[in-house]
Amino acid sequence: MSRGTTSRSTAGGSTSEARARLLGTATRIFYAEGIHSVGVDRIVAEAQVTRATLYRHFSGKDELVLAYLDLADKGIRAQIEAAAASEESAAGKVRAVAWSIAEGIRSQGFRGCAFLNAAAEYPDPAHPIHQAVLAHRRWFLETVTELLARTGRPPADAAGRHLVMLRDGAMAAGCLSDPEPVCETFLQAVDAMLES
Repeated sequence: MSRGTTSRSTAGGSTSEARARLLGTATRIFYAEGIHSVGVDRIVAEAQVTRATLYRHFSGKDELVLAYLDLADKGIRAQIEAAAASEESAAGKVRAVAWSIAEGIRSQGFRGCAFLNAAAEYPDPAHPIHQAVLAHRRWFLETVTELLARTGRPPADAAGRHLVMLRDGAMAAGCLSDPEPVCETFLQAVDAMLES
């Protein structure tokens, strides 16, 4: 796993079914209810494993949280890569990324950005979980900045920061109110940025 997590696996290097259940359960509950509000006892009970099994796969709750964020990071990277690959023009790639973000905001059970939620619960910049959030956000900023640079509309650095802020705002508003007008405003703002 990335960012300093130490994935423990079964003999032969394959991930065990118990580990997958633990991570799947933690992912569902952490995202829906928050990280600090959920104890390992609940995760163990819902995953139907023993506490010893949890500690065989993860050194503790922090490592489980890092695995949850790593899984979220991989999912978002795949989503952004697929969206960008679906279009030929540089501006089309940026629009496709924006549309994929809007689709996520419109999805059932959307509760904001998993990374912003984690940062709110782990505000210490030195904490490994906060560092994982920052690493994901750096990747996202670099990715959208590179896509924007290909449009030939400078300055790409400022536009990249602008797009990240638009995304953050849309994700926050999308879980607090009707996501449809939020997504419409977000997509219009991205279009306006590309056309300016």
